[in-house]
Amino acid sequence: MSVVVIGDVVTDILTVHEGPLAIGSDTIASVRIGGGGSAANTAAWLAAAGCPVVFAGVAGDDEPGDARVAEMRAAGVTTSVRRVAGAATGTVVVLTSDAERTMFTDRGANRLLDRSDVERALGLPGVGHLHLSAYVLFDADCAPAGRYALAEARRRGLTTSLDAASAAPLERIGASAFLASVPRPGILFANLDEARVIAGPGGGADTAALARALLAHADAVVVKSGPGGATWAAPGEVEHAPGVAVAGVVDPTGAGDAFAAGFLAAWLGGAGPEAALRHGNELGARAVSRLGGRP
Repeated sequence: MSVVVIGDVVTDILTVHEGPLAIGSDTIASVRIGGGGSAANTAAWLAAAGCPVVFAGVAGDDEPGDARVAEMRAAGVTTSVRRVAGAATGTVVVLTSDAERTMFTDRGANRLLDRSDVERALGLPGVGHLHLSAYVLFDADCAPAGRYALAEARRRGLTTSLDAASAAPLERIGASAFLASVPRPGILFANLDEARVIAGPGGGADTAALARALLAHADAVVVKSGPGGATWAAPGEVEHAPGVAVAGVVDPTGAGDAFAAGFLAAWLGGAGPEAALRHGNELGARAVSRLGGRP
């Protein structure tokens, strides 16, 4: 069984700077350019975990698009990427310092994702699970394709998962409006900030309470709390796995994407929730120990 991952593919320009930004002047930094995008990162980590995976998305018919598709294929990901002449492949500038990130995003061709891209990917042989990045749902141009993906996958009998992606867009759109428009996923992945936005003021103070509160919006929930580990909730069931110690955090970019891949690879392989959480934590720890969002 293979996993279809739908979402953005971008060029990440990773800038790790020393000390505070010197606004209007120079700041010493190391810079690396490579593949990114939450969904594309998850697809690469799934492949690294030995799970057959298809990435579906849209890129420009340009040199960055060539490079991003080639990287995924080299990582073992089957690609279903539509190339659009005249459109630019998405770009994200990531400023990282002291394990915190600030991102400047140009979604570019990712906005052009449509229903046909979803149908083409879901129609591939052996597909059994759909994983969607909520970044697709935050953009009015491609949100209909994301909603269709969740609904159509369930109609076809696939299991589904949704990564909440980012707290700031959820706050901007409004959690109630966002959730009212999104078909119910089988598993909802959220970090603490995202979970708090979705659950609202009455969601509870700890991860178990937050996870249970989010069951109003998904069949099962995973709340990630970084070094604090991760918590699973399903009706009548809560499991927790502690975080994995990391000697030094280099770059948190892609940690949540790696976690989702680790969890899904184990879960779809027949592991129980606690074992799947542990596998997710292990891949998340690997991700923060290196520069960039890919394995």
